[in-house]
Amino acid sequence: MAGSNSYTIVEYFGGDDGYRCGYCKSEKGNFSHGMWSHSMTVQDYQDLIDRGWRRSGKYVYKPILKKTCCPQYTIRCHALKFQPSKSHKKILKKMNKFISNGELPTAQEDGESMDSVCEEAGPREPSKVCQSDVKLAAISDVKQEVPNCPAPAEVQKKSVDSTAASSENSQKDSASVSDAGTAAKAPKPGLGADPSRPPCRKAKDLRKERRLQKDQIRQHGAGVLPAKPAHTNQAKTLEEFMSESLDDSSSHRLEVRLVRSNPPSPQFKASFDASYQVYKLYQMAIHKDPPEKPSESQFRRFLCDSPLEAEYSPDGPEMGYGSFHQQYWLDGRIVAVGVIDILPACVSSVYLYYHPDFTSLSLGSYSALREIAFTRQLQKQATNLCYYYLGFYIHSCPKMRYKGQYRPADLLCPETYAWVSIERCVPLLDSSRYARLNQDPNAGTATEDFC
Repeated sequence: MAGSNSYTIVEYFGGDDGYRCGYCKSEKGNFSHGMWSHSMTVQDYQDLIDRGWRRSGKYVYKPILKKTCCPQYTIRCHALKFQPSKSHKKILKKMNKFISNGELPTAQEDGESMDSVCEEAGPREPSKVCQSDVKLAAISDVKQEVPNCPAPAEVQKKSVDSTAASSENSQKDSASVSDAGTAAKAPKPGLGADPSRPPCRKAKDLRKERRLQKDQIRQHGAGVLPAKPAHTNQAKTLEEFMSESLDDSSSHRLEVRLVRSNPPSPQFKASFDASYQVYKLYQMAIHKDPPEKPSESQFRRFLCDSPLEAEYSPDGPEMGYGSFHQQYWLDGRIVAVGVIDILPACVSSVYLYYHPDFTSLSLGSYSALREIAFTRQLQKQATNLCYYYLGFYIHSCPKMRYKGQYRPADLLCPETYAWVSIERCVPLLDSSRYARLNQDPNAGTATEDFC
């Protein structure tokens, strides 16, 4: 994959000193190994994140989980097996409604997690990123540069207990039950479902079935309806939810452009100023940064610079591997940008920023769902690319637990570097901030903590 002139060159900084934690705000509780990466192959970086490392710009760091105040476990989602939860579907429908009808929600829904906590991992790069939810419009809308310019914990509904009946009514009910015996009675007319009839179906499903039957008639040139297909309750795919209500008659037009950030492509350079202005507004509104903090140089260092060079492979994705920005264009202007790395085995999210005017659209969670769909799209070109890395999962920080809702998901064991399903990890982390997640006593322990 890497060319003969590709090398990984890093400077190691050590991890003895403590720094401010962006999660619990401890001034000296955050400990991590760090190194400055002058250049790095995508395979080397894939190997590093599979051992607990993470990049912010060109600074690559690894939290010392046994020592740090808020242990950060690498988390990945099985993109091909992902099914949206009820809260995910709600977010997708909210975006579809906005695009279709132009109806912008007035307030952010409860349960939407924002990437409002920043990571501060090391001495050489103080503006460490908190890993946000990350990023695409309908899949068919994604434009790549080749050849042309190309969440939150699920809110569960609590059932409301009915008011207890009076003791007199209870006695009457008991008597009537006793008199009725145990034999089941047919429902009275107008009361309950008729068991002799098939269950009711949605009108939308019936219309789809009729259209399918008409298409089959036209294709076969027959005048007789084909056999009625058996009705199944198969769940909608993520892509089906995303494409709902997105047509030419929509009030808004949302498209995503994938532009390479390193080395910067012509499309990236042309949209740099507009992208930076969105970042500046986001940092001031969401992270409460003073106006002078999100400078252009800080933006370049933090989200544009990358040690990953562009690499291409015959069996890899068309746009190649490396670092990219996914720009969300709404009606001709940038409203959000997802920073991602495309690696041999995964799409790795780095950061997301968006225009504060669109906070009510839950863009953090929405973009993460789009990134998962994008991973699935890439896997059709590169069979080994099937995971979506969300950064770090911090169980001790409730605001950061939302990443565990993108399932099926695994956490990386800090001692054996084996992936363990999050369902098995949560009970361990409920008992202790730090845990050896791989409970296999025969599994070996890595000899070098920093690698």
